[in-house]
Formats: sequence, structure tokens, C-alpha cells
Amino acid sequence: MAEAVVSFVLERVGDFATQEAKFLSGVSHQVEVAQTELQLMQGFLKDADARQGQDATVQVWVAKTRDAAYDLEDVIETYGLKVASKKKRGIKNILRRFACIFREGVDLRKIGLEIENITAKISNLRLSLQSYNIARVPTEVGGESFLQLHERQRLLRRTYSHVIERDVVGLEYNVEELVMHLVKDENRHRVVSIWGMGGLGKTTLARQVYHHKNVRQHFHSFAWVCVSQRCEIRNVWEGIFIKLISATKEQRQDIKEMTYDEIAKKLFCVMQEMRCLVILDDVWSIETWNFLNVAFPNEKTESTILLTTRYEAVALPPNRNCFLHKLQPLNENESLALLEKIAIFGRPDIDSGIYSKMRELGRKLLRHCAGLPLAIIVLAGVLSTKNTIKQWEMVNENVYAYIRRGRGHEQEYEGASWVLALSYDDLPYHLKPCFLYLGHYPEDREISVSTLTKLWMAEGLISLRQQRHSLEETMENIAHNCLTELVERCVVQVGRSGSTGTIKTCQIHDLIRDLCLLKAEEESFLQIGYSLQENKATNPVTSSMVAKGTPVGKIRRLAIYLDENADRLVSSRDETNGHVRSLLYFVLGEWRPRSEKVLLSPLTDFKVLRVLKVEDVDEVEVELPSEIGNMVHLRFLSVRDSKIKRFPSSLGNLICLQTLDFRVRYVELFIPNVIWKMKQLRHLYLPRRYTASGNLKLSTLGHLQTLDFLSSEYCDLKDVAGLTNLLKLQIRLSLPLENLEEILKSVGSTLNRIQSLLVYNGYYSVRNTSYEEQGNQIVSSCRRIYKLKLDGPTAELPKELHNYPNLTKLELCSCSLMDDQMGILEKLPNLTTLLLISEVFEENTKTLAFSKGSFPSLQFLSVFRMDEITEWRVEEGAMPSLWRLRIGFCSGLTTLPDGLTYLTNLKELTIFGMPRELHSRIQEDGEDFCKIQHVPSVVIGEPYDPPMH
Repeated sequence: MAEAVVSFVLERVGDFATQEAKFLSGVSHQVEVAQTELQLMQGFLKDADARQGQDATVQVWVAKTRDAAYDLEDVIETYGLKVASKKKRGIKNILRRFACIFREGVDLRKIGLEIENITAKISNLRLSLQSYNIARVPTEVGGESFLQLHERQRLLRRTYSHVIERDVVGLEYNVEELVMHLVKDENRHRVVSIWGMGGLGKTTLARQVYHHKNVRQHFHSFAWVCVSQRCEIRNVWEGIFIKLISATKEQRQDIKEMTYDEIAKKLFCVMQEMRCLVILDDVWSIETWNFLNVAFPNEKTESTILLTTRYEAVALPPNRNCFLHKLQPLNENESLALLEKIAIFGRPDIDSGIYSKMRELGRKLLRHCAGLPLAIIVLAGVLSTKNTIKQWEMVNENVYAYIRRGRGHEQEYEGASWVLALSYDDLPYHLKPCFLYLGHYPEDREISVSTLTKLWMAEGLISLRQQRHSLEETMENIAHNCLTELVERCVVQVGRSGSTGTIKTCQIHDLIRDLCLLKAEEESFLQIGYSLQENKATNPVTSSMVAKGTPVGKIRRLAIYLDENADRLVSSRDETNGHVRSLLYFVLGEWRPRSEKVLLSPLTDFKVLRVLKVEDVDEVEVELPSEIGNMVHLRFLSVRDSKIKRFPSSLGNLICLQTLDFRVRYVELFIPNVIWKMKQLRHLYLPRRYTASGNLKLSTLGHLQTLDFLSSEYCDLKDVAGLTNLLKLQIRLSLPLENLEEILKSVGSTLNRIQSLLVYNGYYSVRNTSYEEQGNQIVSSCRRIYKLKLDGPTAELPKELHNYPNLTKLELCSCSLMDDQMGILEKLPNLTTLLLISEVFEENTKTLAFSKGSFPSLQFLSVFRMDEITEWRVEEGAMPSLWRLRIGFCSGLTTLPDGLTYLTNLKELTIFGMPRELHSRIQEDGEDFCKIQHVPSVVIGEPYDPPMH
């Protein structure tokens, strides 16, 4: 991956030298010489990267080159930022000025010498190329750069798309057999096991069964949990129990406070009294099963456990009423069908001759996949980027090289391993570090795409030189394109998609994560540490690592997993921390350290840290030390959902920050007026409730795209005029705004560019018409929004809302709209998503009516916690495009509308937390079953029993 590192470093150093030339004037010559040496070396790095897995000496050479490039960037940027900081502070005293000039002269010579030493290392490495027989690879292919060629291939493939879960071949018989065993009433099995090796499709099969219509109609309640190697038994029980009872926020808190025995007993009773299906995905050991089994009833139960595992001892232990389903590899025809589905079908202008040759080469390649779906899917992902027969033949030749490389390591290269290694090496250089970054995340963790792309940007892994479609394409767009490419290459799986089809979360298969960690170790890209215990005084860089063996090169990134043994956040001082660029914490289960407060110190050791992520630490107060202001390289700082009370004013020194996320829990945070200094900020997330001394100055944040939450009490709406790149705004009206019409005129051009808007009226208890009118005035100034959320009292919607050309998603929460406002809503021509949450209409509105011709484009409707509604009517011709409907916790609804039968395009229906009377009516023998029997996928959760008063 030296090619990627050197390319990114060259770009960043070049940009920094251009933008901050006045701060590098004393060392500009040394910087230019260093850049030239890296440029001369650049053409040889592709060959070096390709050969380092075969030659240990080449691997050492690559590591030294990579470290030299990183060190060069660190030295140049550190010096530039230091000089910039001094210039901005200024020197008033003449004697101090002379002393400062003298020190700067000493610093200048020292930095110049450091740059020269690094340049000499790079030069010596370049001169040693001949002894390693490393060849220069041209960066142009037939007049096109590799990036341009890759983009052309990607656009050709855009005519079709594939999602791994849809590429299901050869599972039909397996699904039917398992469904039969799950729904039969006589001689039922308490446990059904799916057993097979990694990559065989166990989870895919379980998911097909889980969503099968017959299974959904047979069981009353469902839960799916992933059982990782280091899982805590209590956390697994909690996850199952919460899902089976569709727990409310209050119930979740009660469950959290239960003892180990109480949670086990509660879960046991629920599964004994109800007909539940519980999926335990990827159970690793018989010990784990034995611990979990304590909370599962053995007899007198209609509940069933469906588990997936790689181990026969887990799948079929003695003394258990169990059905074992051994999943078999795909046969030759099934393997070819799966490969064709991804790699061949959908190609434009493919003639029969090319098709036949691709099929022939595909058959040859499939001989090495052993019928493993994961191997076939990943291989197909590689082939889908190749558009000529010659390119397919080159892949075929490379396969034999990978197989030969694995000889003597058969265990390592069996099954999917060889094709996974091939798929990694086939990635363009700019995607390799993006892929390796996924290795930070714990096994089976659902990854937020929004956070991931911001992390990539903070690390400098995203380049504006990757712009493809227009010069206005942002780094965020480019980052999302990179993720899409990884999905299209089948190395990343889509988790959750948003209502507009954007990828919200993603995941990686555990075998692909193993590859990620293996390659990350080879490249010294990251290491993972577990427990940090005071009595052991261990350093995360050297202790409890997943990666085996000694890394070649300096470790630049750390992911620390906080489990039950950890009692602090940062280890004792260690000089090796000085090279670390990323420090990411992940809480495994419930982390409860002994101390009531933990200090993120000594952070001063992390001198070039760019990323600090301390999220979900909510069991103990985390204190940010004032020294954090010395970490001037920081681009990403997040303490989201952690318990933080203090925002040190020294954070104003972090002038390179791109993302600041202070959405803390439980506390009203005091925020000093220093954010205005962070002029590179692109995404600012403030807590919903905070205080400040006077107004927070924000007008200097010209790069800001996301502002969440702007408080009318502690911010000046006029500052929005300076936020010329703002796309997403969340505003909290906690005080009336004076002269709002004049303010809106001054900020109108900015507001008219906003794509997503949330207006939150902070006071629900007292209806204030001035807030409501001002909220509507703000909405009326944002006519190009795609998404709108109104939270809090809003008697009337803006009358011109139907003229908003881009409005596709609308969320209304606790608005208490007048009854006639439905007439405005139903005429919105482009609305595809509508979320109605908690008292959307005024209290005396008892009927929710969808008239003929209403909501012509609506595809997704969610009705949640609307307790005031007792009747729901859907007329024929209403919502003709609706395909997804979700209904939950509407205590006044005891029957479904007859008009659901008119929704012929409805594909997914989810019902949860509704009164028991409604739940009984939608069973197979119930009065309302005929209204939903045409829907292919029906998910019914646990009914809700309101508390007794």
C-alpha cells in the first residue's frame, strides 16, 4: 500500500505547501527536494506493493518507504502549524520578539535538517531499487490514467446493480426444509442448527428463513442477535429480550438495571409463554451455548432457537432436542449461475461470442472456489470490473499465482482465502486504505456510513483529485463513491438503506474482516488493543493485539476495545504513541470501570493524532483535559453519546478540525465561544440542550455543511449568511427571534441552498404561536430542501409547501396540526417518505384519513405513537405507489383499515407494539388477516400492554 501512502502524502504536502507557503518559506527548498524524490519513486511502488507478499526484503523496503513518507508529512505539517499559530498570536514585547526570532531560527535549522534526513532516506531507498529488481509501472494506459480507466469501467457497470442478499442461488431447497421444521406443530425441535464452514452462506440462509412468509405468520415474536467470540452473555440476553417484547425506552432502562438472574428469568418466562423465534448467528463455542441456554426453556414451550455455527459440537451437542441442517457447497451449475448473475448479466453490448468465452473462463476460475458462495461473489466482484476477454484471462493467470503462493499454507488459503487476497490486490490504490480502515470495527458491528466517510476524510484518504463528474463534487460525495465501489466489488455488504436509497450502514463478512486485519498487520496500518488495566500498566500498541507477529514499520492507527476488564481509556506514556494518527474506542457490551470519572490523559503523547473517537462511553463521566488543545493535527473529534460535562476552551486551538461531534448524553453542556476559530469545520454537531456565555460566533465557518443544533437562545441566525456551503441545518427555537423577516432576507441565499432542515420547538407544554409562525417563516425560506422535519407545536403548515420541487421526505413529530392540514400533506406531489410520530394532529382528531388520489408518489409511510387516533381510513386510489408500511405503538387503533387491500404495490408491512386486540385480529384466523394476506413480507412484533393506572 506504499503507492497509496506516497500518492496521498505527495498531494497533501503539495496542497499544504501551496496554501501555507508563507509559513514554510524557510524550508521551501528542502520540501521541494523531498517531493521530487517521492515523485521519482512513485512509478516503482505498484510493482513493489504487488511483490511484498512474496519477498520479505521487499516488504521491509515498502515499510521503510511508507514510514518515510508519513514522517515527511508529519514534520512539514507540524512545523507549518506551529509557525502559523505563532504568527496569529503575535509578539508584543520587543525582547520577547527577538527571543522568538532566535528560537525560530533554531527551529528552522532543526526542521530543515529533519526534512533533509528523511529525503536522504527516500533517496537511498530509491537507489536500492535495482537490487530488488523492482520495475517501473507506467501510470498511463492507452492515454488514460488508471483512475480514468477505472471510472470508465465503473460507469459501464452502472447499468445494473447487485446486493449480496439478492444474489441468492441454490438455497431454495434449504429454505423450504428449514421452514418446514420451524412451523410444524408435531414432533417440533426446540433448536434448529445451520452448520457449515465460513463463507458457505449460513447467515444468508438464516435471513431468508427469518423473513419467510410462513415463518412470520407462525411465530408471534422475533429476535436476531449476532454472537461474537468475545460476547457478554448478559448483553445477548438483553438484546433478545428487548426485541421479543419490543421494549420501550422506559422498559429498556428497567432491563438495564436488572441483575444477571433477573434478566435470565424474565427471558425464560417470555419464551415459555409466547411462540418466539430467536436467531443466534455465528455461535463460536459450546461453552457460549451452554451459558446462553440457561435462559431458554427446555420443555413446555412453542419457542424455537435457530442458530448458525461453523462447529459441529455447537450444532449438535448431546442431550438436546435439535435438528441439524448441514449446508452444502454450491454445485457446478449453481456456482456458474451465481457468477453470471454478478459478473456477466447486465453488461451492455455483449455479443454471444464474448458471452461464451466469459462463461468458459468463468467455469475454469470456479474450479478453485470449491462451491463457496462468498468466494464466488468476491471473484465475480473482481471480474465485474474487467470488460475484455484479455482482462479475464489475466485474472485466470493470477489465480494460479495465488494458489501457488498458498502452497505450504493450505489451512490459510483453503476455501475463500485465495480469492479474497486476489480481490484486495485488485483494488485501485485509492480504495485499499479505505478498505483497511474497516478493520477498526469489532466483529459483526454495523458501521455508520456517515461516520466512516468522515473518518476517511480526516485521515486524508479522500482526494479531490478523484472528482469524476464535476468540479463541484465534494469530498463527502467522493467518499460515498468509494464506499459504493467497495460494495460493487462485493467486499462490503449493505446494512441499512435510507428512504431515498442511500446506504446508511454497512458491514463486512467475518472472513473479509480477517483479511482486513491480516493486510493491516502486513502494512502496519492499524492494531487492535483490548483491556487497559491500571495494575498491568500496558500499552495498547504492544499488548492484547489481535494481529500476530511483529509489525514491519510504525503503527499509525489504534482501535481500543473496552471490555469488562478495562478500567481506563488511555495507557501509560509511551514514545511509540507519537506516530499514532487515529485513536478509536469501541465499547464491547456494557463497560463499567471502577472509577466514576475517567480522564483522557496523557493525550500529549499522541502528537500527530488526526482522529479521536470516544463514543458510547455513558457509564462513567469522561473528562477532556485542557491539553487536548495541543493536538493541533486533529481533524475528527467525537464524544457522541458519552457522558461529558466540560468543553475545554483550549479546543479553539484545533484549527484543522473537520468534524466536531458533541452530541453528549444526560447533561446540559456549557460551550465556550471558541468554535469560530475552527475555520476548516465541515460538520458541527452540538447537543440538543447547551448553554453559552453570550452568542456563539459561527459566521467564520465557511466550509460548514452540517450544523446540528443551532439554538435561537445562544446563536445568532445572522451568522448563517457566512455559511455558504451549508446543506443540513437543525435549529432549536428556544427564544423568539427579533426582526426575523430582516434576518431571513440577509441569510436567504444560504437557506435556499439547504437540502435538509429540522425545526425544533423546544417547549411542548405551552403553545406559543410566535414560535410556530417563526418556524414556518424559516421553512418558507428553504424552498430547495429534500428533507424536512418539524418537531413540536405547529398548528399550520406553510401553504406553499406543495410548490417545493425537491421535497421527498417529511417527518412530523408532536406537531398538533389542525385537522384540515391533511389536505396540504396529501397534495405534496413528490413526497416519497412520510413519518408521523406522536400527536401529529390536535388532540380532538380521532380519524386518520387518506382520500382517493392522495400522496401519489408516497413509497414509505410510518405511523408511530399516535395514541389519539382511533380510526384509520384508506380510500381506493390513495397512496398508489406505497410499498413499505410501518405501524407501531398506536394504542387507540384496534383494527386495520379495510383500504389496505387497495394497496396492491405494498411489499413490506411491519406491525409492533399495538394493542392485543389488533394483534389477535391479524393472525391467520383473525378478522383482519384478509386485509394483509396479499403483502409478501409481514413482520409482526410483540403487542403492547399499557401500564395500569
